[in-house]
Amino acid sequence: MNYILIPALVILCGLVVFSLVRGIIAFLKTTKIDLETGEAETVTEMQDLQNKAMFNRIKYQAMAIGVVAVIALVAGAGS
Repeated sequence: MNYILIPALVILCGLVVFSLVRGIIAFLKTTKIDLETGEAETVTEMQDLQNKAMFNRIKYQAMAIGVVAVIALVAGAGS
């Protein structure tokens, strides 16, 4: 069972980092666009991208916590 759960945990952790980086990049672009142009339409699109990336990060973190809980249950049952 751990042969499946450990790689799943590693993949989910990678997705968390990827989503975090995408969200930070979207945040920086939003700030840059807002400072340079002040165009609300472009800023709103970037804010939507930022919100989606951060929601994905939370979703992947929740799944990773679930995998850790299952690993802990399996380890506890084996003792």
